[in-house]
Amino acid sequence: MLKLKIRIFKDSDTKPDTTMTVPLAVIKVASKLVPRKAVKVLDDLGIDLDEIIEISKTEEPLGTLAEIEEHKKNRKIIISIE
Repeated sequence: MLKLKIRIFKDSDTKPDTTMTVPLAVIKVASKLVPRKAVKVLDDLGIDLDEIIEISKTEEPLGTLAEIEEHKKNRKIIISIE
């Protein structure tokens, strides 16, 4: 089962400080069930959840969708479908 994964790294850590995993089936069927924290992270980064749903419908959606480095906040965010 494919999953949307959001990993938040602080400083230069190699292990994520926070990881959110949401099955794509849940997002496609009931996007209201996606945790608010995950939606807020995406919104704050200007990433549209509906667009992620559309991408997930393509033949090969696997891999990293976005890698964001917020230098002022000293964090990196990786959004992927796995």
